[in-house]
Amino acid sequence: MQNTLKITSAMKLVSSAKLRKAQSAIESMRPYQAKLQEILATATGGSSLKTPDFRDESAHETSPSAKTPVFRDGDTVVIALASNSSLCGGFNANAIAKAKGVLKERNVVRVYSIGRKMADAMRKAGYPSSEDYTSLSDHPTYGPASDLAEKLMEEYSEGKIASVLLVYNHFVSTGKQVPVVEELIESNKAVEDKSSFSGLSRESLDVILEPSRKELLDALYPKTIKLKLFAAILDSAAAEHAARTVAMQTATDNGEDLLAELTLQYNKGRQQKITSEILDLAGGQARD
Repeated sequence: MQNTLKITSAMKLVSSAKLRKAQSAIESMRPYQAKLQEILATATGGSSLKTPDFRDESAHETSPSAKTPVFRDGDTVVIALASNSSLCGGFNANAIAKAKGVLKERNVVRVYSIGRKMADAMRKAGYPSSEDYTSLSDHPTYGPASDLAEKLMEEYSEGKIASVLLVYNHFVSTGKQVPVVEELIESNKAVEDKSSFSGLSRESLDVILEPSRKELLDALYPKTIKLKLFAAILDSAAAEHAARTVAMQTATDNGEDLLAELTLQYNKGRQQKITSEILDLAGGQARD
């Protein structure tokens, strides 16, 4: 029991150190991400991210032959995140349950799993990941996330997929991690249905766009999508370390309580045995 307590206590300290690092990374990125999305939303007239194929009004006039992709309704790609290992409470179970819920609700054509636990669960559900992204769970890096986002944006612009969803645990605090589903790339249909977008025009914006709206959006859109995916990976990593810190703290506390109870029982049994032996000796002397 003492050895088990040493292990859980050490794992808690390691997870706490990793949490501080992961929390610092995601908190440093969030202001930049929020400002980038704000700039893009302003440039698009208040809508969310629409499509990589942004064109301004003049582009439609000069390029009448330009084709807008025709999306198949509901062809969705899911990027689901979990961890490579267990001992982190309900972290993996919550993310997997959320991902399975999305599989039931949407016409999912492909799942990219980040984390071994998620990959195993999605493979059993009939959605094996075509590429291995398990290393991103332990060591989040921008390069692979950027490559995946670029690949999906290309498929989206070609009309091969309608939308891309993110499923992961959002880090709220050390004691709270919430499984969420977010749009990484939103379908054109969903954007067109929003009244906030249809009521705005380019002329209504109180901004000056240089060099042009199309060039600005062409530069900002890929950066925003890549950053959003990488931020989700960092967010999931912070949530994992927080969940493991809490789980190991709980395990250590429960272990200490159990050890104290077992020690008390052992001492009581030992005291009873000693008392019984003393009584036997006293009884033998009395007979003599």
